[in-house]
Order: sequence, then structure tokens, then C-alpha cells
Amino acid sequence: MRLSRHFLPVMKESPADAQIVSHKLMLRAGMIRQTAAGIYAWLPLGHRVLRKIEQIVREEQDRAGAIELLMPTIQSADLWRQSGRYDDYGLEMLRIKDRHEREILFGPTAEEVITAIFRDNARSYRDLPRTLYNIQWKFRDEVRPRFGVMRGREFLMKDAYSFDLDVEGARHSYNRMFVAYLRTFKRMGLSAIPMQADTGPIGGDLSHEFIVLAPTGESEVFYHTNWEAERSLDVDADDAAALQGFVSGLTDDYAATDEKRDEAREAEAGDKLKQSRGIEVGHIFFFGTKYSQAMGLSVQGPDGSPVTPQMGSYGIGVSRLMGAIIEASHDDAGIVWPEAVAPYRVGLINMRADDARCSAASDDLYAKLQAAGVDTLYDDRDERGGAKFATMDLIGLPWQIIIGPKGLDKGVVELKRRATGERVELSVEDALAKVTG
Repeated sequence: MRLSRHFLPVMKESPADAQIVSHKLMLRAGMIRQTAAGIYAWLPLGHRVLRKIEQIVREEQDRAGAIELLMPTIQSADLWRQSGRYDDYGLEMLRIKDRHEREILFGPTAEEVITAIFRDNARSYRDLPRTLYNIQWKFRDEVRPRFGVMRGREFLMKDAYSFDLDVEGARHSYNRMFVAYLRTFKRMGLSAIPMQADTGPIGGDLSHEFIVLAPTGESEVFYHTNWEAERSLDVDADDAAALQGFVSGLTDDYAATDEKRDEAREAEAGDKLKQSRGIEVGHIFFFGTKYSQAMGLSVQGPDGSPVTPQMGSYGIGVSRLMGAIIEASHDDAGIVWPEAVAPYRVGLINMRADDARCSAASDDLYAKLQAAGVDTLYDDRDERGGAKFATMDLIGLPWQIIIGPKGLDKGVVELKRRATGERVELSVEDALAKVTG
């Protein structure tokens, strides 16, 4: 994409109402704009990152054996009455009436909808186990929306729901998601720690929050220093016993949110106990028959008798993840995107758009990058070099290739790695090989 044709409204200064780094940088980098309290439009650059995050989430859900569907944003109040949650959920639920005075709502989550779908279509134990997932916009009417996409009212969420015949099977489904979440966040360059957590309004007996450490996080967290080391996630998720042993081994190292602290385990950790703040990027629950029983979900078991399936739910804040990644990966100049989620891999800078030789060389390299399938943002604007550098550093693309008259005289271009600031002079062919390798 040529920057001269892009819609990228960058800002030199941070808006006064932006309180945390991710909110400031997303606004300054032209990724989002607020349209109402806690509601944002995703501008082209932000939308590209959002889709890359979403695709990683999708790939890891598919790898874990989950099956994608798409559920509506608007839900019937009658379904929520069947589960008993309609009157209990609280003011965060946006309740609406249609022209026929039927009560509906903008879904904050989808346990009721998915349980009804499965109830009306699953008949036998042969239909289980199943895990179904959905990537869809949700709405929760936060009393004080703040911190940009970290605490907005409208947000993009991946929510998955498992159905199993018994508790043992449900635990296996839970463990599959446990590992799938760790793999998901690792691919995005995040170190997420699974922590024992309160189940909140979803309910259930077993719950983990996945927390990215950040000083601006809303949660106070406590964890063993072993979680700061890189973890291998190489395990056969189809082997229930091996997977359970793997998850148990991980969770032997203490980690908990403030609501679930265990003084005895903290005492055991001694000077290995760390305290920090963190950002929740995912939450998984096992809640047994809480929804299946309330909503009349039953299948025929192997012996012909009815069985009420065991259920779990598994959420990832897709849009919130963008803020979490920025909080974990930025510097004084702007965002530093991990390559897996960067909106473009390369920023190509023509230092002298008024110089025919520079423009010809830049156009030629841009064509080669496109032919090689490299996502490239080409700054072909007639602007000062300093302004171009500032924009590229702000938006945080992993690589910058700089073409100027002095370099062309020597037969080289300059290649900059955004994460380290390292600059090297290379031939065009070597620079192309570096960014495509």
C-alpha cells in the first residue's frame, strides 16, 4: 500500500483523555477513533492488526479441535430467562425492545445461545464431545469505560463452548483449551500466565485467567518466578493423561489473581513469589451442568438413558489483545509490533520523492516486495525525511528499508530493524532476502 493513498491519520500529540500507553499510541498511530463512550471505529491500520490477531486465535482453536460458527449479536431475553441469568446479570447488559415489544439484548456472552443450538440439534452421545467457537462482537455497558480498547463497551471476542458426556471428558476439553491459549499468546509475542481466578457471573467450579504482566493492568497478581522462564508447549493434546500431567505440571507453579490468593502456597514460594499488575487477555471456565440442566439439554447415553452434558466456556478478548500487545511492546518512539501481528512487515521509505532516481529505485523495490508476497507500506509522500521516520517508528512495523540518493550512489539501501534500532547498509538483493527470509 502506498502511504500517499492510505487513510492513516497519525497525530503528533497524545489526546488529553488517553491515560495508558496503548490508548495513546493507538490514537496517535491512526488505528482507532472513538465514536461514543467506550465504542471505537477501527481504522485501516488497526483493522489489519485486528484481523491478524483474529486469524492466530482461529488457527489455534482449529488446531485444538474446535469448530467455528457465527452466532448473532442480538439475543432473545427468553433464552436468558431459561438459564436464570436475565434478571441476575446486572446493568452491564444492554436490554432492548423491538417494534413488537419483544425483549431482546445485545449479547455480552453467548452461553445461552450456544446451549439452545446444541440442545435443539444434538441427540446422542455420538454427537459428543464437541467444542464450538464464535468470533463476534459483544457489548457490556461498563459504568466507566476507559483505557481505550482495554475497557471498552463494544469489543471483539472469541468465545468457545465445550460439550462432554462426563466430567473426565470435560476436563480434557478444558485442558485442550488451556494449552491452546498458551500457544495463541506465545505466537503473538506475549508471555501470558494462567492464574486461578474467580468465575464471576458465568459461574462454575474451575477457572483460569490468562494474564499478561503490565504496570497498567487492572488486576493485582501474584506468581512464582518460574513463570518468567520460557515454557515448552510440546504435548500431545489427544492423549488425555499426558495432557493432564502437562497442565498439572504447569500449574504446580503458583499464580493467582488477588481474589484467589492462597497464603499457604505463597509462603511455600518464599522469595520466589512475585507481585505485579496484569492485563486479562483470556478466561476459561468449567461449569458442569449449570446451563445444560437449566435449559433442558439432554442426549441419549451409550446405555440408552438420558445424559445431561458437562459444559465449559473459553473466552479471548481479540480486540483487547491489541492493547495488551502494545502495552508489552513499545518504546518512546511508538509501537514495536511482533512480526506475527504487524499490520505490514516492511515500511519502505523513499527519502526524496522529488528525485527521479530515488523514486524509480523505490518503485522497483516496492514491486519486488509485492511480488514476493511481503506486506509493505510504501511511504512515497513528498514529506521531510524526519516526518517519515517518525511515522514509521510510531506505527511500529518490524522492518524499515530506506532509499536515499547517498545510498544509491554507493549501491546500497539502509535496513532498520524496529525492535532493536539496528541499521545496516545492504544491497537491494540482500535487503530483500533479509525481509523475505
